[in-house]
Amino acid sequence: MTGTAAARAKREYTTALAATAAGAAALITAAGQTWATGTVEMAGPLAAAPVEVDGAAAAPGAAAMGWAGLAAVAALLATRGRARTVAGALLAVFGAGALVGVWSGTRASALNASAAEATTAQGDLGALHVAWGWPALAALGGAVLLAAGAAAALRGPGWPAMGSRYDRHGAPATTSQDGPADPADLWKSLDAGEDPTAEPAAGGGSAPDGGAPDNDDPDRDRARQAGAPAAQKEP
Repeated sequence: MTGTAAARAKREYTTALAATAAGAAALITAAGQTWATGTVEMAGPLAAAPVEVDGAAAAPGAAAMGWAGLAAVAALLATRGRARTVAGALLAVFGAGALVGVWSGTRASALNASAAEATTAQGDLGALHVAWGWPALAALGGAVLLAAGAAAALRGPGWPAMGSRYDRHGAPATTSQDGPADPADLWKSLDAGEDPTAEPAAGGGSAPDGGAPDNDDPDRDRARQAGAPAAQKEP
């Protein structure tokens, strides 16, 4: 991968992570807000009872997809290759599920049913006032999760991986003739299956480079001189 391609992959990866976190946060935030308000008209002289419907009641699936999106951030960080493709596909499913939840939860019939469940007052439920800003934020969060998941599924295998720099490449450690040069080389040789304590193979009387024996040893010269007369006295 060239430097330009690597930089582009890193930008895509960072953008996808940020988008996933932002989309999940939007869903969670919107789910905790009031989406619709209204009143229940009571019989007799009793005042009307207020009723509120929050996002968690109107679209519980959307709120759940927000928390799942946060978990997907960790999944994108920890995976690579095909596993990241699977994580991206799941994230896209979370986003699509959130969009469906927002759409179904903001229909008039669904909001009325949620309002009826949210109050214990007995009476006629008046028209609900919908604060469309919060459902819109939830829908935006779902769309962002869908887009980030699709990008991760298609492009994720080429993005950087959190633990790639710690991989072992299987290259044998280089050691000197007398063993590892330092403790780091010792551990590398052990990992490679080598015995760092093994002695090099004996070369007999030959020189290390396979040439003629070394005749410049002073002790050997003195031994030759002492043995020469004895050899001459033999019959």
